[in-house]
Amino acid sequence: MWFSHPKQVGSRKSVAVLVQRERLDPSGGITIDAPLMPLPTLGPGLVPASAPETVQFSVRYALPEYVSFMWQHCGYIIRRRRIGTLATYWMQAKCTSSAALHFVAQGRSRHTYEFTIDTHGIVRASGSGVTLVPWGDVCSIRRYSRGFMMVLKRGTLPIPFRCLSHAQGESMARFGESVRALARL
Repeated sequence: MWFSHPKQVGSRKSVAVLVQRERLDPSGGITIDAPLMPLPTLGPGLVPASAPETVQFSVRYALPEYVSFMWQHCGYIIRRRRIGTLATYWMQAKCTSSAALHFVAQGRSRHTYEFTIDTHGIVRASGSGVTLVPWGDVCSIRRYSRGFMMVLKRGTLPIPFRCLSHAQGESMARFGESVRALARL
C-alpha cells in the first residue's frame, strides 16, 4: 500500500504539513489566505466552557500497561458480538497477544509521546513524527481501569491515568461526553 503523505527530503518518515494558499497583492506583497481545509472543531456548545483550552502531557508506555488496555478493549469489542464464553476468551487472548507482539516489534516502549489535546483535535508527537487527529476521526473515548482509550476510525490511542492530573482527567471525561453528544447529532 502506498502512502501519499509528504516526506522529508532524504528521509522515509512522514511529516505533517500545513498547506496555505498564497496570492499576490496588487501592491506586489504576498498575503496568505486561510488554510485550504479549516481545522475541524467540536463546535460551540459541545465542549463545556469549564474545559481547559489544552491538555498536554507526555507518556512512555510499558508493555504490561499496554496489554491491560488491549485486554479490556478487545474484551469490550468481542463481547458485543455475543459469540459464547469460550470463543470470546480465545479471541480476546489472540487479539491481545497480537497487539503485544506489535507493541514489541514497533519498539513503542522506547518512545516518549507528547500529546496535545484541545478543541481542534489531538496532536501526538514523538521522535518518529507527528500525528494529527481531528475530532471527526474520534469515534469514542472509553474509560478503563488504567486510563482512557480514544477509539479512532482507524486505531486507538491509550491515555494512562498516571500521566494526567486530576483537572486533566476531568477535562478528558468532558471531551468524552462531547464526543458522545456529537455522535448523537
